[in-house]
Amino acid sequence: MASGEDPRDRLRRALGLQDAVFLVVASVVGSGIFLTPGPIADRLPQPAWIFAAWGVGGLLALAGALTNAELGAMFPRAGGDYVYLREAFHPLAGFLVGWLSFFAIFAGTVATLAVGFAAGLVQLLGWAGWSVPVLAAATIVATSALNTVGVRWGALANNLTGWVKLLALLAFGVVAPFTGRGDLSHLLAAPGGPETGIGPMAFALALAPVLFSYLGWNASVYVASEIREPGRNVPRSLFLGLGLCTALYLGLNAVYLYALPVPELRVVDNAGEAAARVLFGSLGGRLVAGFVLVSILGTLNANVLIGPRIAYAMALDGLFLSGVDRVHARFATPVAAIAVQAVCALLLVLLLESFPRALDFTTFAIVLATMADVAALFVLRRRAPGLPRPYRTWGFPWLPGGYLLANAGVAVALLAGRPREAGLGVLLLLAGLPAYVWLRRPRR
Repeated sequence: MASGEDPRDRLRRALGLQDAVFLVVASVVGSGIFLTPGPIADRLPQPAWIFAAWGVGGLLALAGALTNAELGAMFPRAGGDYVYLREAFHPLAGFLVGWLSFFAIFAGTVATLAVGFAAGLVQLLGWAGWSVPVLAAATIVATSALNTVGVRWGALANNLTGWVKLLALLAFGVVAPFTGRGDLSHLLAAPGGPETGIGPMAFALALAPVLFSYLGWNASVYVASEIREPGRNVPRSLFLGLGLCTALYLGLNAVYLYALPVPELRVVDNAGEAAARVLFGSLGGRLVAGFVLVSILGTLNANVLIGPRIAYAMALDGLFLSGVDRVHARFATPVAAIAVQAVCALLLVLLLESFPRALDFTTFAIVLATMADVAALFVLRRRAPGLPRPYRTWGFPWLPGGYLLANAGVAVALLAGRPREAGLGVLLLLAGLPAYVWLRRPRR
């Protein structure tokens, strides 16, 4: 058994480097790169600032990846940041971040993506609106079943959708300039746009949807107990996956701005579809709309694979519902945890019909969780310097420290600019306290 493994973990090491890389790609490249450029351009109505925001978002994700690479190689276990905070601080700290990650980030994201996929497919096929929740529920059940019959099947689905995403987006970016239907001047200062007046608060608020679009850059650490040679492959998967996603994001924003001037980009709901209609006509717009659905489905499948590993790791420590640590005898998957996440997501699908913005706190939750990871690295460097570290964070302590400060600034901006969404995240975090007390009660 490799150093840092959990002897109670019964999941199999069945994932290689490509699987781990495409798990990151499938988790990151979903709907965000198509749906967030409009709101970002609205907050930063100058091309240079738009590119700066996406570049800073990529650098922040890289700084976080450097931290998680060391932690994931040290503790190649299921559960990710739940394990890191438990080891660095206290089981309560691990429980709270695990609670927030499982319910606010993964189960909530699965429900949101399922509704988004169903709504897009219903619109594309012209079906009745009442079928959206039914189709969303069926999608959750189908992807959960796929990931129950083996982690390899879930990984193969991620690899397939990952390759489709990379090749399709690369083709989109390469072919776009040859259509001659855009204008390179759009990439310069926006005509009549504000040359100044974009302050720190506007930039920090614009970073929120950017960070949302980068969510999933740490996907492989949650399944570290199922990755072969984790001391080598976990760090590599983070860097390779994130590098691919950052390059794609910067290239796609250049294509969007080539097709659409900033005043038009500010008001579009789906930047990819709008740019494709300009560059390739109505057929191009429909093709991109279909591709967005494939992309959303791939990200949904990745979240269905990852999220249950948090509940499974917590259940191993007796900090989740009894029996959630059960592993399928034949498929060696956390079948009970997958079922619990599916039930939570199905319940949230019903709420999303009436409260479509109820889960906007996802970005705030992930900012809190990743800040906690960085704090855990600092503590473990001081308290446990002798632990085996197959990878050591480059640029420590300056890069992790800068990441911590930058994300603290984003968190403050969200609290000030989006108090309802941020407050909901804080309330959910605090709701974990009585749950922890109840789970830790003496049992007869």
